[in-house]
Amino acid sequence: MHLRVTFVAAARSSSLLAERFEDDRPLDQAGWDEVLRAAPELVPLAAAELRYCSPTPRSRATGDALGYAPLAQPALRDCDMGRWRGFTLGEAMAREPSAVDAWLADPRSVPHGGESLTSFISRVGGWLDTRPADDGSQIVAVAEPSVVRAALVYALKAQPSAYWNIDVRPLSTITLTGINGRWNLRLEGVPQRA
Repeated sequence: MHLRVTFVAAARSSSLLAERFEDDRPLDQAGWDEVLRAAPELVPLAAAELRYCSPTPRSRATGDALGYAPLAQPALRDCDMGRWRGFTLGEAMAREPSAVDAWLADPRSVPHGGESLTSFISRVGGWLDTRPADDGSQIVAVAEPSVVRAALVYALKAQPSAYWNIDVRPLSTITLTGINGRWNLRLEGVPQRA
């Protein structure tokens, strides 16, 4: 049994500096423009047998705009940030600097009262490991960049602290191949023309 899961990072709903924890805002104009520019490369992923998205408005809108008609998956929701929900990192730091420092230093900490980084990574990994498997099954999942980062950390069996070293841009893709706890990262380049 072999699976191919391609994650597509949702288009943006705000500028990078204005990103908020568990942001429920829809795509902004820049996000829509990005989807239109990326569509020629991403629309072919709609051929996947199974198409999913995280339950956020921007993930749903990204998937719908690309013709995926994705099914929302609660396990692909962003990390539960408790009382920091809706804050930018800067706002959380201004209000609770020592709590933010503890959260960044210890992946098991939950100073915000929500979900720890390790629990978040495990939740996303659990979703990945329970995908239906047929030989050659293809899946596409549109999710928040944070969810894509968590999936990579889980699939590569990296330390949770590696989460902070992964940069996932809107509409970028990563493909994981394998099955149930045995995942490989697949990087695909542009074919060379003779």
